[in-house]
Amino acid sequence: MTGMLALGAAAPKMVVVDERTVVRDEPPPHGAIGMSTAYRISDAVPDRTMEFRKRILHRGAAIGLHVIAHDEVYYVLSGTGEVMSDGERKPLTPGMAAYLYTGANVGIRQTGTTPLALIITYPLPAKAS
Repeated sequence: MTGMLALGAAAPKMVVVDERTVVRDEPPPHGAIGMSTAYRISDAVPDRTMEFRKRILHRGAAIGLHVIAHDEVYYVLSGTGEVMSDGERKPLTPGMAAYLYTGANVGIRQTGTTPLALIITYPLPAKAS
């Protein structure tokens, strides 16, 4: 893409997404443990190369353990949780981020009395040329 921009091709126009237009209640992925509110922000962006989502894990909910095929970041906005990676567990509180690596078996669960609000981001697979 950088080479294209250097040749004078314009970058795609920006996309602004209001989270209120992409929100839905659904079970969390990878095990459907409890319920969550999902803000599928990047789903509204054409030709994207990364995933960017906000998810609120309701009380007792979890994104179940799953092996990731890309690096991934969970950033805590509010609430408390526990992140797991390859058998290691760490508590998370607002302002903390868990950087998880390709090939790890990861998951996160809500703990405490208030919902766990997260930003989750990761790259998407490269498109075939």
